[in-house]
Amino acid sequence: MTLLTTGAETAAALDAADPLASFRDEFHLPAGRDGSPQIYLVGNSLGAVPRAAAGYVNAELERWARLGAAAHFEGELAWLPYHELLTSSLGRLVGGRPSEVVAMNSLTVNLHLLMVSFYDPTPERHKILIEDHAFPSDHFAVESQIRQRGHDPAESLVIARPRSGAEVLRRDDLLGLIAEHGPELALVMLPGVQYYTGQVLPMAEITAAAHEAGARVGFDLAHAVGNIPLALHDWNVDFAAWCSYKYLNGGPGGVGGAFVHERHVGDRSLPKFLGWWGQRPDIRFEMGTVFDPIGSVESWQLSNPPILTMAALRASLDVFDRAGGMEPLRAKSQRQIEYLDMLLAEVIGDRVEIVTPTAPAERGCQYALRVKVPGVDGRAVHQALEEADVVCDWRYPDVIRAAPVPLYNSFTDIHRFIGTLDRVLDELSG
Repeated sequence: MTLLTTGAETAAALDAADPLASFRDEFHLPAGRDGSPQIYLVGNSLGAVPRAAAGYVNAELERWARLGAAAHFEGELAWLPYHELLTSSLGRLVGGRPSEVVAMNSLTVNLHLLMVSFYDPTPERHKILIEDHAFPSDHFAVESQIRQRGHDPAESLVIARPRSGAEVLRRDDLLGLIAEHGPELALVMLPGVQYYTGQVLPMAEITAAAHEAGARVGFDLAHAVGNIPLALHDWNVDFAAWCSYKYLNGGPGGVGGAFVHERHVGDRSLPKFLGWWGQRPDIRFEMGTVFDPIGSVESWQLSNPPILTMAALRASLDVFDRAGGMEPLRAKSQRQIEYLDMLLAEVIGDRVEIVTPTAPAERGCQYALRVKVPGVDGRAVHQALEEADVVCDWRYPDVIRAAPVPLYNSFTDIHRFIGTLDRVLDELSG
C-alpha cells in the first residue's frame, strides 16, 4: 500500500499501481477550457459515455437501414430478444438471477408498475414507509399510489427522519420504525443509497425487519447500482428498480431496470399492469388478447424495448464485465475514499464538513460536502469549481456532491479536485 501523503507524487503512484487504471481510456470525458479532460466528478448524476457506445448504437442504425423490420428477428442482435443481452450483466451487478432481472422503461415507471403488484393495502395494513428526504419522484410516486388505492397520505405515509441535528438515518431508528408500525405497514420503499447524503442503507437488515413485520420491501437503486455491491436475491428483497444513466453510464434518459424476487415472478395472483411484451414470446405475435405471462420478471414488461438506448447501455455493461464486476471496482473505490478522506482532513480541514457517513459500509463513492467557512456561500464555491473545470453538482439547500467513479476517475483527479477546492476556499474567504 502506497504511503498516503498530500503530494502529487502519491496520486501518481496510486494511479501507477491501479489494476483498473486502463478503463479510464474506455470513456470520453468532457473537455475543459484548455482542451484537456475535466475533473468529472458527477457520475452520480450522468455517467461518462463509453467510447464503444457510438459503435454499438451505429450498428443498430445500420441494421435498421439494411434490414428494416426484419432486424427484429435476424442475427445475434435481433431486436425481439435484445433486452436479454443485458440480463446477465445486470444480474451480476444487482445480485439477481436471470429470471429476476430485466432492462425496461424508466425508473419511476418501473416503481409504479412494481408498486401496483407489491403495495396491496387493506383497511388494517395500508402504510408505506419512506424517508424524509426521498428523491421527489419517489415521494410523488408513493403518494399517488396511496391515493389511487383510496387512502390518504396523511394517514398512510410513514416518514423516517434523521434525529434532531443529524443528517443521516440511523439503522436502529429505521428498524424501530418498521417494528412500531408493523401491524399497519404494507410496504417499505427506501433508497439503496441516499441521493443527497450518499448514505448506504442496511438493505439486508431492512428487508428482514420488513418481512418480520409482515410488510413487503422495495428499493430505489438509482444511486446504488454500479456504485456498491448488491445481493438482492440473497437479501430476499421483494422488488427493486433503477436507472442506468448514473453509475451505469447508459446515457441521458437511458433505459431503467427492474428486479423481482423469483418467489414472486410466477405468482399469477399478483395484480399487474399488462402489456404485450410481457406475453410469452412464442405466442406474442399471434396477437391474442388472453394474457399468458412470461415466467420471469419479463412479464412486467409493457412495450417493445428501446433498442438504441439499450445498445448504449450494453456498451457500458461490457466494460463492467471486463473490469470484473463490482468487487474489484468497490475495492478501488474504497482506496479512493481513503485517499480523499486523507486529503480533506490534511488540506481542507474544518473548512468543509463531510455529510456522508464515515463508516465504510455506510458509504459509496459519492461525497456530500458542506462549506463551513464563515461568509462563504457554498454555491459560490461550486460555481468557482465549475469555472476551474472541476465538475461537481449542487443540491439544495447547501451540499456539493462529488463522486469519484472508479471506472474512469483517477487518483490524480482526486488530488487536483482537492487542490482546486483549497485554492477556491482561500480566494473566496478573502
